[in-house]
Amino acid sequence: MFSDWLSLQLFAGMEILQYEPPKPVIGIHRYVFVLFKQEGPLLMMPPMFRNNFSTRNFAITCALGLPVAAVYFNAQKQAGGRRR
Repeated sequence: MFSDWLSLQLFAGMEILQYEPPKPVIGIHRYVFVLFKQEGPLLMMPPMFRNNFSTRNFAITCALGLPVAAVYFNAQKQAGGRRR
């Protein structure tokens, strides 16, 4: 899974990975936003790579428990128009 955005302490605006909007190359891609409740402050370094990010491992490592909310959407690259 690719991490498009990672933010801690949402109201404090602590972004770990800056948001990257969807840009699917080919086919349909699913995007999932998962919200966890933080029981206290979390300090962490940004992951070295955005690809192969495991939400499950992140939640376990940070002792976040189960998600309190999640939403997903599908995105697909639009076909180009006819050139004149």
